[in-house]
Amino acid sequence: MTVNIHEAKTHFSKLLSRVSKGEEVVIARAGKPVARLVPVAQAPPGRPFGIDKGKIWMAPDFDELPQDFLEAFYGGSLPELQPAPKRSKAARSKR
Repeated sequence: MTVNIHEAKTHFSKLLSRVSKGEEVVIARAGKPVARLVPVAQAPPGRPFGIDKGKIWMAPDFDELPQDFLEAFYGGSLPELQPAPKRSKAARSKR
């Protein structure tokens, strides 16, 4: 369906109703199409949380790497790891 700008402004609610039912509306100025009203594509439903609960297994040493690999990665010696600084109560409450 094609309508002119004046008609689109006058009957905008009715046009949106038709678009929501799947129809496409072209808005024209002096007979030349300038815009198209189309229905918004609905997003697919999200996956429910926990759908794979109990199906995935991870070894207890999953994130442990061999010492020689770590040394090669860090260029021979491992850096001294410092514990993360503790955050104040005020900083934690800003989350």
